[in-house]
Amino acid sequence: MTQLITANAATNLYWLGRYLERIEASLIDINRAYDNIIDVDQNEGVALFEKLGIDIEYTNSSEFLNVAIFGDHAANLFDLLSCARENAIVARSYIEAEAFGSIIELHQHFETAQKNNFYIDFRFVDTAMSLISEIWGELTRKQTRNLHDYFMAMGKNVEKVDMSLRIGRDKEFALIVMKEIDTIVSILAPNASFKPHDLNESDEVILASINNKINKIITE
Repeated sequence: MTQLITANAATNLYWLGRYLERIEASLIDINRAYDNIIDVDQNEGVALFEKLGIDIEYTNSSEFLNVAIFGDHAANLFDLLSCARENAIVARSYIEAEAFGSIIELHQHFETAQKNNFYIDFRFVDTAMSLISEIWGELTRKQTRNLHDYFMAMGKNVEKVDMSLRIGRDKEFALIVMKEIDTIVSILAPNASFKPHDLNESDEVILASINNKINKIITE
């Protein structure tokens, strides 16, 4: 873990981890809503996106998938994936070749569907989920971790907390992940000290604490 890393590369690896986690978590939620629209509640997709402060419209489950993934809104997954791809390109020298290739393949999977106006279905989502699983596997199957690996892990865990608080409203799970974040902080910034959090603290306080930890790691 002696490899030096620039602040720019660390920032890009951190955001790559966040974007990949956000895309994966969003696809899981979208796929679950898709199934429920078919069998349970036509408005399941509307309810999901309301948690993000986004209004969407669709007439059936297939249209929901297209709107959810490629719609003109802030949670457009292709836009998020394009950001992840740019992060990966900037930090290319710190990413294993197989993982980098899978990120490019995932982006091409989305890009092809958008350019050709494919009416996507559950198979599109399954392929995307498989590629993301491959990416995480390729990034974590190494025997030892390098310094740069922890920045992606930090991003992944921060996004878990953010999504848990904003969508799941599961503060208990968020606090469990916060302990994982603190473990990473202790490795990357051993002289930094932070107080633990509890269920009585607000979401805003917890998220502010995360930002403070990130600043300690990346900018200091």
